[in-house]
Amino acid sequence: MTIPLIHYLDKMPLVAVLRGITPEQAVDVGQVLVGAGFTIIEVPLNSPDALESIRLLSAAFSDRALTGAGTVLSVKDAEDIAAVGGNLIVMPHSDPEVIRAAKNLGCIVMPGVMTPTEAFAALNNGADALKLFPAEVISPAALKAMRAVLPRETVLLPVGGINPDNMADYWASGASGFGLGSNLFKPGKPLQAIEKDALDCVNSINRLKAQ
Repeated sequence: MTIPLIHYLDKMPLVAVLRGITPEQAVDVGQVLVGAGFTIIEVPLNSPDALESIRLLSAAFSDRALTGAGTVLSVKDAEDIAAVGGNLIVMPHSDPEVIRAAKNLGCIVMPGVMTPTEAFAALNNGADALKLFPAEVISPAALKAMRAVLPRETVLLPVGGINPDNMADYWASGASGFGLGSNLFKPGKPLQAIEKDALDCVNSINRLKAQ
């Protein structure tokens, strides 16, 4: 049985988005992130041999972290991810067929939305959380307006351009957590630098949670 998303978000409401990672890097980077406190790791499917990276991460960290894929575009993508042990499906869009298929596979599903219409449709199709994407064009004020009309328990995670410097305004407007991409990981970035940035992000969110 899949552990609910809230279990991971309560521990650390951050999603590490490892776009461009390779299987050779996956476990070492995962170890750094989990050591820093991350409990959710996403490998976008347009990364090199993404399914193998997901398989390795799931095998190494399934007892400590929710692992899966981003940039999931089709039902077949969701099936492939589940087959290698991934339990998280993150989408840039809100295709109802993909959402329902992923839920039937026992995965946690986070479709991408920009508007209240898309948000309500995704929830009606079984979404566990909503990825507010791209956050660069969804202001904290827009998030606050969406939070006012969506069900109280809705999980809203801004993704795109998020860093420790802009988390506070989104958090104050009702964000449940954040997805962190290039601010956290880029191909070729040294492990020491990944660790530093991971700890900066963790410390930032912990300060916000404590307020």
